[in-house]
Amino acid sequence: MNSSKKEKVKASFKTFSVSFWTLISRVFGVLRDITTTYVLGAGIAHDIFVVMLKIPNLFRRMVAEGAFNQAFIPVLTEYKSTKSKEELKSLLDVSFTAISSLVLTLSIIFMIFAPIIVLIFAPGFYFDPLKKDLAIEILRITFPYLFFISIVAFFGSVLNSFNIFSIPAATPIAFNLSIIVGATFFTEYFQLPVLAIAWGVFVAGILQLLINLIPIIKLKLIPKFKLNFNNPGLKKIFILMLPGILSGGIIQINILVDTIFASLLKTGSPTWLYLSDRLIQLPLGIFAIAAATVILPALSSSSATNNALEFNRKFNWAIKFIFLLGIPSSIGLYFLSYEIINILFLRGEFSELDVINTSYSLKAFCFGLVAFMTIKILNVGFFAKQDPKTPMYVALLSLFLNVGLNWLLAFKFGYGHVGLAIGSVISAIVSFIVLMFFLLKRSILVLETQSFVFLFKIIISSLGLLTFLTAIHMFSSNWIELNLLIQFISLSAIILVGSSIYFGLMFVQGLRINFFRE
Repeated sequence: MNSSKKEKVKASFKTFSVSFWTLISRVFGVLRDITTTYVLGAGIAHDIFVVMLKIPNLFRRMVAEGAFNQAFIPVLTEYKSTKSKEELKSLLDVSFTAISSLVLTLSIIFMIFAPIIVLIFAPGFYFDPLKKDLAIEILRITFPYLFFISIVAFFGSVLNSFNIFSIPAATPIAFNLSIIVGATFFTEYFQLPVLAIAWGVFVAGILQLLINLIPIIKLKLIPKFKLNFNNPGLKKIFILMLPGILSGGIIQINILVDTIFASLLKTGSPTWLYLSDRLIQLPLGIFAIAAATVILPALSSSSATNNALEFNRKFNWAIKFIFLLGIPSSIGLYFLSYEIINILFLRGEFSELDVINTSYSLKAFCFGLVAFMTIKILNVGFFAKQDPKTPMYVALLSLFLNVGLNWLLAFKFGYGHVGLAIGSVISAIVSFIVLMFFLLKRSILVLETQSFVFLFKIIISSLGLLTFLTAIHMFSSNWIELNLLIQFISLSAIILVGSSIYFGLMFVQGLRINFFRE
């Protein structure tokens, strides 16, 4: 096997390793949502919790996991390839000091000015005294999570740069378990059950930090506090990071826009939108984020060594990987949305009407799933080339488009939370088209002939899956009358047969050869 094939096999193995741990984490994430919806339903407390939790998550993804991560890894990879160990360690020290100081200051400010933050990010809660007080309390409990998880993101970037992917990918399991424990065993100790869940978020941050600290100690890379803004590597990170913050911030604000609008809709809307988004995040996290995590260091390494051919091969592989798994995922989630939500959440305080409303927004999200997934990979291509400005401009376009569509579809046309989902989908599709245009125009990406052939094979296989699921819907009925065990067995059988049809058709067309060894 030549070096190119070996690299592809290694990339496949690493991606599937990250995907596996991400899958386990997402399974626990679903269990977390099952637990919280059982305790809180789709009522006011759950609406407030999901909106308030999005605020620290917004800044986590914008600053730590977003801009810093995408700016830090290419520079760190470059230092590993071209600099001494002393220079590499110095870069780690000053970078750690900068990111930890930034997020600590941000956390303190947001906790002090929590009422203003609620007004900005959830105006629908602010003008209701009961909602406002609860939102402020939950925000102050959960916001320190930003500090802990930002350090976790820093450690994760270091580990990924040293080709250690599994531990960072498995870390979110601790987050989900902490909330599950809080919701299951500690709600009786609080006047409001939602507060036990909020404290579970706080504890989760500490647990995740400890998990990632252990391999950092083993690598002997524990960073020291060292202020040196003249470090050339840190300067380069900041230069790349600034447009990255704007780009990542716009993307995350785009997501938060849906939440802000949802807080102005009827009770239950934030929860319905949140749960449908969580289900879309399953394939998005398992496949797209996993592939992006693995491919960023690989593309950065190829870019640093000016190996354009290898860069393009890896880039094409990542896009094919996303389409291979994204298209059948969107088809399956669309046709089985009601059944999946029914099995997962129809219990406790979560009603049949909540299931129906959640399934509507999930169906809408399905039309944009492939775009959501591919954007992750396309942005990586720009960051690997140390060009964060283009994704920033595209994200800005997406933000304005999303705000306008949200108002138009949710309020003007009266589609409510489903209109918010449709607006996000249209914005994502436009972003995908624009990003792909610039990648091709600048020859950062050159689509291989095999990629078009591969896409055609995916379409053929997807038509087989589509035919099967359409037939199932035509001949099945009375789902709600079945008991939970029969529902679970039936859904599992449908997924198993559908997957066998899709991948069977792909294997017949040569997936084993063309995808892993082409």
